[in-house]
Amino acid sequence: MRVLGIETSCDETGVAIYDSNAGLLAHVLHSQVETHADFGGVVPELASRDHVRKTLPLIKEALAEAGLERDRIDGVAYTAGPGLVGALLVGAAVGRSLAWAWGVPAVPVHHMEGHLLAPMLEENGPAFPFVALLASGGHTQLVEVRGVGRYEVLGDSLDDAAGEAFDKTAKLLGLPYPGGPELARLAALGDPDRYRFPRPMTDRPGLDFSFSGLKTFALNCLHAELPENHSLDEQAARQTRADIARAFEEAVVDTLAIKCRRAVRQTGCKTLVLAGGVSANKRLRGRIREVLDKEGGRAFYPRPQFCTDNGAMIAYAGWRRLAAGQSEPLRFNADPRWKLEALPPA
Repeated sequence: MRVLGIETSCDETGVAIYDSNAGLLAHVLHSQVETHADFGGVVPELASRDHVRKTLPLIKEALAEAGLERDRIDGVAYTAGPGLVGALLVGAAVGRSLAWAWGVPAVPVHHMEGHLLAPMLEENGPAFPFVALLASGGHTQLVEVRGVGRYEVLGDSLDDAAGEAFDKTAKLLGLPYPGGPELARLAALGDPDRYRFPRPMTDRPGLDFSFSGLKTFALNCLHAELPENHSLDEQAARQTRADIARAFEEAVVDTLAIKCRRAVRQTGCKTLVLAGGVSANKRLRGRIREVLDKEGGRAFYPRPQFCTDNGAMIAYAGWRRLAAGQSEPLRFNADPRWKLEALPPA
């Protein structure tokens, strides 16, 4: 079965083709970073308009890359939530319409399920059951995964997700958009011993997350060390910002690692999947690997290009759903707050 996957949940347009026998045949992506950079964040209306312009050309590009005509596609999968509703509706409308025109089934895919299953695109992917840490700009969740659609959310973000906190703190430090990767690069130059930030919600039981206060702590530290009329030269001021970035990154990474260790011990599951945009963070990957080594387990990650939003994970998740006989009737919808726990098993 060959499935065309379409991802338009936020600020990246991704299209891919997955073959159940041959694996990934094509993967193309358009990023809207330049479109939103001047605003310091995603502008929903601009995101939707850009998806309208880019989705069909990218589908043609993916078909050409795979060397396929449209009559060789057996199903279409599209992201239906969660995400920006206008952006979601673009992919849903295009995906469902193409499926109807081509006479093939269509299936809506949950964006976070796509991330959760992304490591299975690798040659040696994880096997069920496992615990997954989904860490992105909009979500930070720990999920016990017993199979496709068999999910139990163990912990969730109560306010800012980890990726959102990275981006907001990067903006406070004067770094360009998108801030998360920029903060990580600056943190690599920081002194790990100069500041120590709190590890939020690790001094109490449970697996929920809260990063809003950590962002405020970084802001207060920045104001204390670099007030408006500070006398530090440019090099010293940059080093201070790097030290603050390092302390912030260490706090987030430690918090996620502590909660992952708790989840592994609570479930008794020795396999952990790390997925979502934040999973590309090298310090986080290293710390999670240390945790799983000590627990006698193993961590799995998607390759960096599949950590952020992409069509490949949607095509793969769509194939799993279509192979189980699931499809969407002749209509389409988008749910910007679609709950992962609401998904049926496949």
